[in-house]
Amino acid sequence: MAKPGLTAMVVAAVALVVAAVALVVAMVAKHAHAEADDPEKVDAWFNGLSHADRKTTRLHFYFHDTLSGRNPTAVRIAEAKSPTGFGVVNMIDDPLTKGPEPESPLVGRAQGFYGSVGLESMALHMSMNLVFTTPEYHGSTLSILGRNPALETYREMPIVGGTGVFRLASGVVTAKTYFLNLTTGDAVVEYKVIALHY
Repeated sequence: MAKPGLTAMVVAAVALVVAAVALVVAMVAKHAHAEADDPEKVDAWFNGLSHADRKTTRLHFYFHDTLSGRNPTAVRIAEAKSPTGFGVVNMIDDPLTKGPEPESPLVGRAQGFYGSVGLESMALHMSMNLVFTTPEYHGSTLSILGRNPALETYREMPIVGGTGVFRLASGVVTAKTYFLNLTTGDAVVEYKVIALHY
């Protein structure tokens, strides 16, 4: 049986995490959003699918995950003590750029969270939307949900959906670390996307 004080602390910790997530979601909504179509337009689009050909889009960009400094783009929302970081969760609103340099042109943002899920090895669970801001894909998103064994050279994660230009998307994203600061955790990761969509 749990001690009353311990139960109250767990409830308070859960409430704090929920409040932090709600605050981050509200802040993210101000900075990037995907525009939804009128439901009748979406219905008409679906009705035309039987005659539509599937398209393949290939994208290449860099993901900048910054935990340090005055303007971090990744914020820790759950802490844990484990050799592999098991249980740590970070909420992100990371810039996606054309090149690896921070001043490279912005192509979108990665918004969501990742958490450490490996008890015996370093592995992340990634749940994020790639929200594109370039004229060709403005407001369109790709949803990524999968395991990221972050210390391996190449990682592959599934595309599980999309909106806008990428409606009904599937496909894969491959990631390769371009830069990693072992002291701060800041990283730049090269992403290559192959998305199938209508």
